[in-house]
Amino acid sequence: MSDVPVGTPPERASAGAGVRLLGPAEVRSLAAGLGLRPTKQRGQNFVIDANTVRRIVRESGVGADDIVLEVGPGLGSLTLALLEVAPQVTAVEVDPLLAAALPATVEEYAGARGAGFRVVEADALRVTELPGPPPTALVANLPYNVSVPVLLHLLATFPTLRRGLVMVQAEVADRLAAPPGSKVYGVPSVKAAWHAHVRRAGAVGRHVFWPAPHVDSGLVALDRRDPPATTASRERVFEVVDAAFAQRRKTLRAALRGLAGSTEASVGALERAGLSPDARGETLDLDAFVRLTEELHR
Repeated sequence: MSDVPVGTPPERASAGAGVRLLGPAEVRSLAAGLGLRPTKQRGQNFVIDANTVRRIVRESGVGADDIVLEVGPGLGSLTLALLEVAPQVTAVEVDPLLAAALPATVEEYAGARGAGFRVVEADALRVTELPGPPPTALVANLPYNVSVPVLLHLLATFPTLRRGLVMVQAEVADRLAAPPGSKVYGVPSVKAAWHAHVRRAGAVGRHVFWPAPHVDSGLVALDRRDPPATTASRERVFEVVDAAFAQRRKTLRAALRGLAGSTEASVGALERAGLSPDARGETLDLDAFVRLTEELHR
């Protein structure tokens, strides 16, 4: 992991002064200058609409007191919008070409507001520490193929993140924010709920990206919550969640048989937790999964 600071001391920057955002022409020009062709493998769909990135920043609630963590900054569209309002932004970028180019873009387009910017060349799924003060807010256009693992990893790794707004594939946004009983309620819904209160915060059209993706996008807002008070570890609760949704048509008595050691043991744990052995995972909220885990490991 490497990091590169940009600009002059933060105290010399004034809020929003001199920041220019990227439009379609600027994005394509920057890409051409790097000889860059966006790849599906890394989920590279760059935002080319200034109104969209300003909307994301506005919906995130980020302000002058925040230390922002951004993932997948790409060519810098969202980065620049964040620097309009936040004094410090740390961007994690896995592509070495993009990571190396971003400081110059920030210096050119953000001026003095680039003082608090830092780019870290690393895989967000493996980041365990960041330079500078601990981040307080996560704002990101997450690569669609790894959006849920990245989000859960960052929430678990950086407890100082108090809130966030992420753009993900629309179907993933629905799953993350789904309530128990919903058709799309599942593993991402429960695991995200461990860390935060999650809600849908709007939709984003395909036309604001270059190249345009083949899927719709959605915004997900997160507000940190304290984890449930329990004797069970997060890892054990998540293990039960994974088992419960491994085969959605199975009743919990059958789905948890492997973890419990037998059908009789899974039925006993379910009944002690106040749950029907014939229930299915999609009907349980986080607190129910916590009670069930405690009974399975008593």
